[in-house]
Amino acid sequence: MDLMEKLKILSNAAKYDVSCSSSGSKRKNTNNGIGNASEAGICHSFTPDGRCISLLKILFSNDCVFDCKYCINGSSRDFSRVSFTPEEVCELTINFYKRNYIEGLFLSSAIINNPNYTMELLLKTVRKLRLEKKFNGYIHLKAIPGADEALIEQAGTYVDRMSVNIELPSSDSLKLLAPQKSKEKILKPMKIIKNSIINYSEMKKSIKSTPLFVPGGQSTQLIVGATPESDGKIIKLSEALYNKYSLKRVYYSAYVPVIKDNKLLPDITHPPMLREHRLYQADWLLRYYGFRANELLKNDDDNFDLDFDPKTSWALSNLNEFPVEINKASYEKLLRIPGIGVTSAKKILKIRRVHNLTFEDLKNIRVVLKRAKYFITCSGKYYGDVLFDDVRIRNKLLELDLPKNSKININQLSFFDMLSLDEKTTPSGIILSGKNTSFSNKIFNQNETTSNIFLPKVNTLQISDKITSISGEF
Repeated sequence: MDLMEKLKILSNAAKYDVSCSSSGSKRKNTNNGIGNASEAGICHSFTPDGRCISLLKILFSNDCVFDCKYCINGSSRDFSRVSFTPEEVCELTINFYKRNYIEGLFLSSAIINNPNYTMELLLKTVRKLRLEKKFNGYIHLKAIPGADEALIEQAGTYVDRMSVNIELPSSDSLKLLAPQKSKEKILKPMKIIKNSIINYSEMKKSIKSTPLFVPGGQSTQLIVGATPESDGKIIKLSEALYNKYSLKRVYYSAYVPVIKDNKLLPDITHPPMLREHRLYQADWLLRYYGFRANELLKNDDDNFDLDFDPKTSWALSNLNEFPVEINKASYEKLLRIPGIGVTSAKKILKIRRVHNLTFEDLKNIRVVLKRAKYFITCSGKYYGDVLFDDVRIRNKLLELDLPKNSKININQLSFFDMLSLDEKTTPSGIILSGKNTSFSNKIFNQNETTSNIFLPKVNTLQISDKITSISGEF
């Protein structure tokens, strides 16, 4: 099978993994190197369901010995099994990068033969990219559960971020849908990565030549809706993972029914995208707003209200703490007011040192007053257009929080989607106004150049690393 056919299969097979954020790395370019992963991260573009398309996101192989019931690459599935070689992945990455199709590499893999064999291949690939190809761009690598600790530690010195996907949020669900996986095997590499980050950071203080170890930290992914776990259990699991393993991100992926003939899986026609979005919003409240999981959902069996974002839902359930006087509230209290985000809370504190804020001042610093006005007073005056009453406020806010787009496209942009436009297109679906690249046995004609890259405009739900993209607050 030729390389482009492999790429088509293995890039498509990787699209259900959403844990590919690239922010947080400080890796710099070296002399005669290629690429740069700066602290600000790489330039992202997002599909309507939030999947990142700016990285070359591929599986090393889809030839899996495991048979997870929810996974399209399970060993019992009937489809073409293909694998790259380390050299092929390097060749694709360098050539796509030189043509500005990508800003980095997201590399995962099915389990080939056994975890150690798979991890060895991934390690060989990233080592070759860094040392032989001099690639200094962003690399996100999957750590394979069950692989030897030494392999994971070696790989961490070459990449910017690592992730270990939990996938299913309970041991019972793992036993039911992924019997070859276990909680212990999944959590072990998380512990290895956490400890290695600490150890390498300490070593670097005394030995400056110590290499960076996973400077972008580690992340994981949870599938939402494939099993009966509630939002309460999921968000409490996320909180525990943040606290115990110092994760940078927990990603939530609405279950996509790609397997139609298994009675163990839910019979749904559309992924629970709004539920996924509520979990992301709650996750932001844990990480940036000082909330605890048991405040957002008191009982393990509770689910988030789909009509309101979690912060508004919490406020409506705790009206005894409102209205809050905007000129006296602490920073922590300001963050709990619907419509006030991290940036606007800091601005409020800064302005208050000079004078008391008015309602007009709040408009100027971009407080979302259509929501916040029901929960605040300014110099003792309440600006809500209804009486301070649970039912009346709830009805008013319901008009604001009803989802505008109930139907969200769940398909990730393929490298091979051809857009019906006048400009010539590349195999990745990225439009180029410069010369069209042609594929040789080296994939690209190195003498041709491209310029002016345009990515498809996104008008629906986006999941990015910016707080405002999740919370709607500033």
